[in-house]
Amino acid sequence: MQPDKKKEKKAPTPSSPKRFPLIWLWLVIGGILLLPLLYKWAGSSVQEINWIEFEAKILNKGAVEKLTIVNQDYVEIYLKPAFISDTTFAKAFKPLIGNKPNPGPHYLMTIGSIESFERKLDAAAEQKSFEKRIIPITYVKKTDVFWGIIGWIIPFLVLFIVLQYGYRKNAGGSSLFNFGKSTATLLDKENKSTITFDEVAGLDEAELEVKEIVDFLKNPEAFTRLGAKIPKGVILVGPPGTGKTLLAKAVAGEAQVPFFSISGSEFVEMYVGVGASRVRDLFKKAKEKTPCIVFIDEIDAIGRSRSRNAFFSGANDERESTLNQLLTEMDGFGTNTGVIVLAATNRADMLDPALLRPGRFDRHIYLELPNLKEREAIFKVHIRSLVLDDTIDLHFLAAQTPGFSGADIANICNEAALIAARKKKEQIGKADFLDAIDRIVAGLERKSKIISPAEKKIIAYHEAGHALASWLLCNVDPLIKVSIIPRGKSLGAAWYLPEEKNLRTRTAFQEHLCATLGGRAAEEIIFGEVSSGALDDLEKVTKEAYMMVAYYGFNEKVGNVSFYDSSGQRDAGFQKPYSEETGKLIDEEVRKLADNAYQQTKTLLLQNKQYLIKVAELLLQKEVIFKEDLERIIGRRHIDNESRLEVTELV
Repeated sequence: MQPDKKKEKKAPTPSSPKRFPLIWLWLVIGGILLLPLLYKWAGSSVQEINWIEFEAKILNKGAVEKLTIVNQDYVEIYLKPAFISDTTFAKAFKPLIGNKPNPGPHYLMTIGSIESFERKLDAAAEQKSFEKRIIPITYVKKTDVFWGIIGWIIPFLVLFIVLQYGYRKNAGGSSLFNFGKSTATLLDKENKSTITFDEVAGLDEAELEVKEIVDFLKNPEAFTRLGAKIPKGVILVGPPGTGKTLLAKAVAGEAQVPFFSISGSEFVEMYVGVGASRVRDLFKKAKEKTPCIVFIDEIDAIGRSRSRNAFFSGANDERESTLNQLLTEMDGFGTNTGVIVLAATNRADMLDPALLRPGRFDRHIYLELPNLKEREAIFKVHIRSLVLDDTIDLHFLAAQTPGFSGADIANICNEAALIAARKKKEQIGKADFLDAIDRIVAGLERKSKIISPAEKKIIAYHEAGHALASWLLCNVDPLIKVSIIPRGKSLGAAWYLPEEKNLRTRTAFQEHLCATLGGRAAEEIIFGEVSSGALDDLEKVTKEAYMMVAYYGFNEKVGNVSFYDSSGQRDAGFQKPYSEETGKLIDEEVRKLADNAYQQTKTLLLQNKQYLIKVAELLLQKEVIFKEDLERIIGRRHIDNESRLEVTELV
C-alpha cells in the first residue's frame, strides 16, 4: 500500500513577513527622476525657433501679436489670428482646437538675457521692418509645481536610503526605526538551549550556586516563604575558556524559563543614545516575560569603571551613559519579581564598583582553571563523540595538561582527531593526544626548516644546559623531554611537568631562574660566547626577578613591601606606587639577582660538564630525548613530581 499523500503533508509553519524588495525601491526612485523628462517630452508640442528664424519668418512679416518673456529665460511668441491659418505657420502647430483657433503660444525662443533680446528688437525696429511699439511685451515668472514637489521629496528619500543602508551595514538591523531596540536572543520553550548541567564538567562549585537560581525560578515559594531574597544579579568571573558562557547556556537549558542572551558589545553603537535605549528595551521585554533570566556576556564592554581615563573620555561618553542606564534598570525592579541578571567577564578588575555592589550583582562566582580531577571529567565530556582505541588513559591525559582550561582541552580532543584522520587511522590513540598537546603548547613541527650543522650544535647544547640544570636542582619542575626539532617560532624546547602548587618558596624561585639561564650558560661554557637564542629565557628571567623583588618581598634591601595592585584600579600611566629612588633600587636588585643566578648556573654546569656533553651529543643523534634517556646518562632524579606542563624554548 502506498501511504496517503494527504496525511504526509506537514502543517504549514508560520513564515516571517516578507520584506519589501530593495530593487522595487530603486525602480520607484528612477521613475520619479524620469518623470520630469517624460513630462517635458509629452508637453513639448510647441516648436522652438532661434532669432534668425523669428526675425525672417515672423517678425518681418508683422505676424507677432504679443511676446511673453518667462523667467528671463525664453520668449513665448503669439501670432495674430490672421496668420494662424496660413500654411506657412500651420506646419509648426495645430492651427485649430476644435472650431477655435489655437490660443498659443505658437512658438518658443530661448534668449541669453533680456538686455540682449531688447537690443535685437531695437535693431530690427530701426531697420523699419516693424513697429516695436505695437508689439506688447510682458514679463512673467512661472513656478513649476511638479519640480517644486520633486525638490522636496528627493532629498528626504535619499537621506532615508542612506540611513537605512548604513544601519544595516553597521548595526545589522532590519529597519531604520528599530536600531534602539534590544538585539538579545530569546530562548524559550519553542527555541530552548540544548545544553544541560550534564554537559558541564569541572565546575562543580559554580554549578551548585547557579542551580540555586534555577531552583528559585522553578519554585520561588520555597525561598520566599522563609523570607529569603534571591540575588538580583550573578556575575561569573574567570580566565578565558573556563566555561562561563557554557555554564550560562546550561542555566538556560535547565531553567525552563525565558532566557535573554546578549553580548555587552551589542549595546555600543555609533549612534548617540542607542546603548541606553537598548538597555531599556531589554529590561522592558524581560519584565513582560517574568520569571526569566537576562544573560550579558562580556559585560566589561559597557561596565568599565567610569573613573578610568575620565580626563580623556569626558563625562558624556556613550559607554558611560549605557552603564548608567544599566545601573538604573537593575535598581528599577523589585527583588522577587523573577528577573535575574546573569553576566560573565574575564576582566572583573575593570568593572565599575557601582555595578558590583550588593543590590545589583550580589553574588560573584569565580571560575578557576581546573585541577587534575576536574580535567579528567572535562576529558570525559569531550571524548563522547570521538572514536578511541584501548590505549587512552584519561587520568594520564589530565596529568599531562595542567594549567589547561576547558576550551584548551576541547581543542586538544579536536586536534587529536584531526591528527589521527591525517594519518588515515581508524581510531584515535594515545600518541595522537600527545602530539596534539605538543602541537598546542609549542606549535607545529617544522622539520623542513633549514638549520646549518653549526646552528644545530648550538641549539643542542643550549637545550642540554636547560635539561642538566633542571635535573640537578631539586626545586625545579621535573623534565619530561627535550627536543631540537623546530616548533612554531622556537628552534628547540625543553618540556617540564611542574607540580600544581599554590605557594612557591624563595629557593624555588631562585632555582627556577638558574634552570632558565642554563641554556645561555651552556653556550658560554662550550663555545666561549653566547647567541641570540636565549631571548625567551631572558624575558622569563626578567619578569620573574621583578616579581620576586617588587611583588613578593623576597629582597632584603627593598623589604617586605609589594607594589602589586590586585584590584587593577591603579592607572600606571599617570603615577607609580614608588619613588624614583626606589625604582632604581629595584632595577639594581633585579640585575644582581639575575647575575648571581647566571654565575651559579655556570658553576653547576662546569662541575658536570661531562654530562652536558653526553646529553648534547645524544640530542644531535636522536633530536628528541626523554626522561628515561637522562636517567641512563645522569642517574635517577631525587624528586619526581607530575603536574602542569611548561616549555622553555630556544627562540
